[in-house]
Amino acid sequence: MKKSASHSKAGRVKKVLGVVAVIFVIAALLSGCKPTEAKKNIESLTLTGSTTVLPIVQKAAETFMDINPNARISVRGGGSGVGISALIDGTTDIANASRAIKAEEIEQAHGKGVSPVETAIAMDGIAIIVHSSNSIKGISLEQIKAIYTGEISDWQEIGGKSGPIIIVSRDVSSGTFDTFKKLVLSGEKTRADALMLASNNAVTTTVANTPGAIGYVGLGYLIGDVAALEVNGVYPSQKTIIDGEYKLARYLYMYTNGDPQGVGKEFIDFILSPQGQKIVEEQGFIPIR
Repeated sequence: MKKSASHSKAGRVKKVLGVVAVIFVIAALLSGCKPTEAKKNIESLTLTGSTTVLPIVQKAAETFMDINPNARISVRGGGSGVGISALIDGTTDIANASRAIKAEEIEQAHGKGVSPVETAIAMDGIAIIVHSSNSIKGISLEQIKAIYTGEISDWQEIGGKSGPIIIVSRDVSSGTFDTFKKLVLSGEKTRADALMLASNNAVTTTVANTPGAIGYVGLGYLIGDVAALEVNGVYPSQKTIIDGEYKLARYLYMYTNGDPQGVGKEFIDFILSPQGQKIVEEQGFIPIR
């Protein structure tokens, strides 16, 4: 006996509904499981601090995330002091610093249950910079100190063309400022009218646009219309810093709470790897491995 047309149509409808139901089930499984699994695999890392270390970390983070698609790295500046404070407060995973952590910062960290662990990632030199049109090619440590403390205020006093010296400095949260204060100023204060700027980039830009200015930056910021001066007869370079000839040298650091773990350890290990140390050199700094 032949089935009626209405019965046959009802059967086709049931089949279609069955297929649709299967599609919905599959879609629900896909939407319910895969994003959750992906979220579990995402590893986030936050780094805060030194503007000197910033270009190294930014480039390294880009490369590391290309190699590790599940890594999410956020990089912030602000200065070494800001980075170390963030580590102590628990608002960053890694503090980038262009100076060693201070005893009082370690004490403060211990008071909050934080145990800072130091990893050196590169070497650097603090370059004394002037506008490229400046006729001065070299300077002594004593002259730099005299300029920044206000004893010398005209370029003519150190053999240059007559004109006021405009002092450009880093602000007090900067690791570069701390190192400069220790190595050059012997703890003395800078001239009251010094321009206190928040980053190496700002110092370079200001000096490049101000013919009478003098400033100081990390080696990676020797760009634009500025010239680095010889200090005590030695020009800042990779060779003179490694050899110990150039006296305004320092290490660049990363600080973690305890020994590095997880993606933080992987990232620091990457920076210390041959590929990471190549990035250090490409950014104008000095590899330590």
